[in-house]
Amino acid sequence: MTANPVRLKSMEPVKPQADIVPLAVARRNPAGRALRKWLASAMSHVLPPLVTLLFLLIFWEIVCSSPTASVPPPSRVVSETWELIVHPFYVGQGVDQGLFWHIFASLKRVALGYCLAAFAGIALGALVGQSEWAMRGLDPIFQILRTVPPLAWLPLSLAAFKDGNPSAIFVIFITAIWPIIINTAVGIRNIPQDYQNVAKVLRLNQLEYFGKIMIPAAAPYIFTGLRIGIGLSWLAIVAAEMLIGGVGIGFFIWDAWNSSRISDIILALIYVGIVGYLLDRLIAFIAKAVTRNTASA
Repeated sequence: MTANPVRLKSMEPVKPQADIVPLAVARRNPAGRALRKWLASAMSHVLPPLVTLLFLLIFWEIVCSSPTASVPPPSRVVSETWELIVHPFYVGQGVDQGLFWHIFASLKRVALGYCLAAFAGIALGALVGQSEWAMRGLDPIFQILRTVPPLAWLPLSLAAFKDGNPSAIFVIFITAIWPIIINTAVGIRNIPQDYQNVAKVLRLNQLEYFGKIMIPAAAPYIFTGLRIGIGLSWLAIVAAEMLIGGVGIGFFIWDAWNSSRISDIILALIYVGIVGYLLDRLIAFIAKAVTRNTASA
């Protein structure tokens, strides 16, 4: 018998393992996956508002491009306010300042009035939320005073302080304090009974109960009030500065109106909106850090 011939398999060149391993490692690289995931998330959050903003600018440009339009188009706003955009740190005589200094002056007033409102609001809210007698005595007064428009307090504060700067700070204080008081009181009244029982078992005094149980448990409500308060503060200071004068973004807007500089007003409003958004995001970031993501963003 003749032996069956042995069929040799065709020998194909084998790809070197050195070319395969780095590719496999790259595919399994967690840092690369995390980067791609972050880029995808960033695009999903950034791209939609950018596209919306682009369409709004195009619509604004088309609608206001007519020579008879009372509002300038974006292209004209940029050309007329270019010096303000590229020189925000300009320092001139008196109130002739760059936009940075106007915004900075407003932020200083807001910071002082808002901090005072935060301390007083949390303290009064804790009192109202913890004491039934305090709630019955103070809550009706708070509900009445909080409906008074912020600018209605300005003549009274000018009569009391005889100066525009402390008057504006008082307007910020009286505007921001009400949501802080109300939300703090609601948060404290919603503290679970189990927390109070634990405080009794541990025999905590009032100061320890306030710092270790009351404030941490009510923190999501408190920061909700603080976020509302910072937004109202920024709204109030712009309106108040239109009346008190001096350096400030509100005075800049009013002065631009008196001089018929509509493009300057539009640029200032854009800056006001951006700063207000950043202030809200700052309080939201602090709230998430303090409450460990239990506060709403």
